[in-house]
Amino acid sequence: MSQQHVKQAILQTAAAIEADAAAGKVKYHASTQWDGYVRCSAKVREFDTMVIDEPAAFGGGDDAMSPADVVLVALGTCQEIMYAALASTMDIQLDECKVEVTADLDLKGLMGMDADVPPGLLAMDYHVHLKSPASDEALKELIDVVERQCPLLDTLTREIKVTGKVNINDRLEYVGAGSYLDQRA
Repeated sequence: MSQQHVKQAILQTAAAIEADAAAGKVKYHASTQWDGYVRCSAKVREFDTMVIDEPAAFGGGDDAMSPADVVLVALGTCQEIMYAALASTMDIQLDECKVEVTADLDLKGLMGMDADVPPGLLAMDYHVHLKSPASDEALKELIDVVERQCPLLDTLTREIKVTGKVNINDRLEYVGAGSYLDQRA
């Protein structure tokens, strides 16, 4: 696919949304299943099943990405997609875009060993590498637009509502994540 193909697809989608705002509403869905030990499988649309595992230090076989790895990959690839898509609509030639993402996690929080340490990632850092013959001014404008419009960057930096429920033996027994998250606020 060329940048022209990407540009055309984006412009058609934008026109459809301008004509009917409901066309811009998208619902994502993923199904996951525990496969034993700390290995899980994930299914999205009609794609091949994705395996998720943990390193040996956490009881896994280290055969696949961990959930934290998937978060980092999601941010990096979303940045790359936004650079490619927006560069095409801004008529900026993009020769290369790579993103390195790192994150810090304190296992004391994850393992419940210290109530003052959150169980999740404590910080994330990303570094984008761009190569393009475009002017620095044009690339800085591209960077600003990507920073404002990257959905995963927005999701990770803006508080969003997360709710959950747990079925026990096929009965709704417990409303989970939402009530827990409300307590953390």
